[in-house]
Amino acid sequence: MRASRLVQLLLLLQTRGRTTAPELARELEVSVRTVYRDIEALSAAGIPVYSEPGRAGGVRLVDGYRTRLTGLTTEEADAVLLAGSPGAAADLGLGTVLATAQLKVLAALPPELRGRATRIADRVHIDAPGWFHRPDETPTLTTVADALWHDRKLDVRYGRKDRVVERRLDPFGLVMKAGTWYLIGRDGSDIRSYRVGRIIAAEPTGETFDRPLDFDLAAHWSAASDDFARSMLRVRARCRIAASHVPLLRLMNDPAAVTEALASAGSPDSEGWIVLTLPSESYEVLAHAILPLGQFIEVLEPPELRAQLATTAAEMFARYNRDQPAAGRSISPTPNSTRQRHNSI
Repeated sequence: MRASRLVQLLLLLQTRGRTTAPELARELEVSVRTVYRDIEALSAAGIPVYSEPGRAGGVRLVDGYRTRLTGLTTEEADAVLLAGSPGAAADLGLGTVLATAQLKVLAALPPELRGRATRIADRVHIDAPGWFHRPDETPTLTTVADALWHDRKLDVRYGRKDRVVERRLDPFGLVMKAGTWYLIGRDGSDIRSYRVGRIIAAEPTGETFDRPLDFDLAAHWSAASDDFARSMLRVRARCRIAASHVPLLRLMNDPAAVTEALASAGSPDSEGWIVLTLPSESYEVLAHAILPLGQFIEVLEPPELRAQLATTAAEMFARYNRDQPAAGRSISPTPNSTRQRHNSI
């Protein structure tokens, strides 16, 4: 375990340069004292590593020192060949670079690992976009990415639903979500997300900007995504739902909506039904999410949603019972049969 950590510490210093002990401790998930003990162990093994005191100090390797570590395990070799997305690299103009890097990794592997790694590539393919999702056309993506790599300000024309706006952005990062690219950029003091497929034109200004040292792209995206999902939940309905069908809420509702609904749920009553509050972006969307649950859910309020569902149910009843013999007018799936159908999807 410690040997693996020492290798990881050496690679961190080699790739990042001067790094503080607290930063290394967070990365390695150990204490600062352990980091210093590991540094002493590396030094004793002949690695030219040293510490610099002061505010601008830290831990670093002697300039120019490089190590070649080719002792990959079988699992590590598999992970390297699976890492990243060829489609994403191609979108960013890095498809050839990725292919060359993978060839270099393969060439450095011993024969037994090289054969296994190529079999992994033949047997696993990652298709990121969801079903029925057509990726955006992103003609400006390579321009945006080039500005991102070089910390250059970017003038963009961005299409909104009702108009086209012009912005001068500091590009902080790119995120691919379910096959769709988003640019995280700073406009003045605001950091916002822009769908790259809606960027009509992009032109680097030649002016550079200082990227905040404490900006964490993954953390920002996670927080912004959660905030956006919650902001979309503008309406709420108080419902009764059969306890056996509560898990099916995940099939028709946004994860943020389901989380809020489950947090509001009470205990099952004597009939096995639970009262909860189900949020959504609109009552129309909420009605479409409730209808698939059929007779296993009842809206208690608001009255307008109850009336909308009652009207829809009456129209469906009239349509499906038109010119039907009386014997065929009552078809009631049992809770078990309904659950079985959903579990088979």
